[in-house]
Amino acid sequence: MGLFELFILAVGLSMDAFAVSVCKGLAMPKITLRKTVIVGLWFGGFQALMPAVGYLLGVQFRDKITAIDHWIAFILLGIIGANMIKEACSGDCENESESLDIRTMFLLAVATSIDALAVGITFAFLNVHIVAAVSFIGVTTFVISAIGVKIGNVFGTRYKSKAELAGGIILILLGLKILLEHLGILG
Repeated sequence: MGLFELFILAVGLSMDAFAVSVCKGLAMPKITLRKTVIVGLWFGGFQALMPAVGYLLGVQFRDKITAIDHWIAFILLGIIGANMIKEACSGDCENESESLDIRTMFLLAVATSIDALAVGITFAFLNVHIVAAVSFIGVTTFVISAIGVKIGNVFGTRYKSKAELAGGIILILLGLKILLEHLGILG
């Protein structure tokens, strides 16, 4: 997986965190650098941690299923993408509060990074430098989440569903690309 594909994947994965960050920003009467960094660290940290865990789980089974690994990547990314599109179509901020306490942020960080766990499993079947990949995903999500807090505070929920929709489409297309490359249809 090249740097461009990794960037596209990181952006796609970060869209759930972006959407929740927009809602957090909307709920904050006044944002500060500290609040923005807290949101970014929670979401970026978990978006880096979960694919690493997924990778470690996937490596356990890599030798047993290499003949169908491209199908696994295609199916997992397709399901994750379709779920993001479904969430985008339902779109609301679910009465988000401005609270940044550990329990709230932990639950939100886990909820927005479950898809990254599945992507980490697919990393075990692809040619990926896992430390660089998870670091890149974490930093990308940190930046996008921080931007989401600001956008939410300034513009409200106008961009939330569009971001989730775009993220879902990106993940589905990336899964399709992996499948087509393995089948020899794309060079």
